[in-house]
Amino acid sequence: MIRYVYGDQLAKFPHLARTMFEDRADQFRTRLGWDVSVDAEGQERDDYDDLNPLYVIWETASGVHGGSMRFLPTTGRTMVNDHFVNLTHGVPFQSPLIWECTRFCLSRNTEAGTAAALMLAGGEIMQGFGIRHFVGVFDARMVRIYTRIGAAPEVLGSQGEGRQAISVGLWEFSEAAQKQVSRVAGVPLAASRSWFDAAFGTDVPQPFISAA
Repeated sequence: MIRYVYGDQLAKFPHLARTMFEDRADQFRTRLGWDVSVDAEGQERDDYDDLNPLYVIWETASGVHGGSMRFLPTTGRTMVNDHFVNLTHGVPFQSPLIWECTRFCLSRNTEAGTAAALMLAGGEIMQGFGIRHFVGVFDARMVRIYTRIGAAPEVLGSQGEGRQAISVGLWEFSEAAQKQVSRVAGVPLAASRSWFDAAFGTDVPQPFISAA
């Protein structure tokens, strides 16, 4: 199932949070070789985890992390504006209708369909919060994943070649894409909506603004 958890709520889900940060260390440092910070407990965190982001987490049947994404509004600090504005021709993203999605992570032991389920949850956020677009930085390996899911972004800029390429992309919501992602995920749209409603209720939330 999908859980929507703000940073200040992670303490309520200690096992899920711990395995998420451990899987991030495993993916980004061990498997991909990125220069990221991993603490003495084997967990990967960065400064943006301190900004009370919204995490979308696939929780497996055994209660551990299967995959996750992290969202922040572009009205506050974001990775793309702080570090990758050169890929957007020097133009930062700053709008309550655009959120940044980062740290797309999949456990090496996760079930098939997890990546699509996470993207489906992203569509729920767009609908529920009235968000027009997501912006995110992704590496070359993600192009194949996004294409297979049916949720490929518009590429705004890239640097590097081949497997070393890094791009900034922009996603928007469409009902056709939502249905396609639902099929790939093996998650009915009604179930996806029920997980969102369980987290936020049936009232449409208002976009939040980071205080940082």
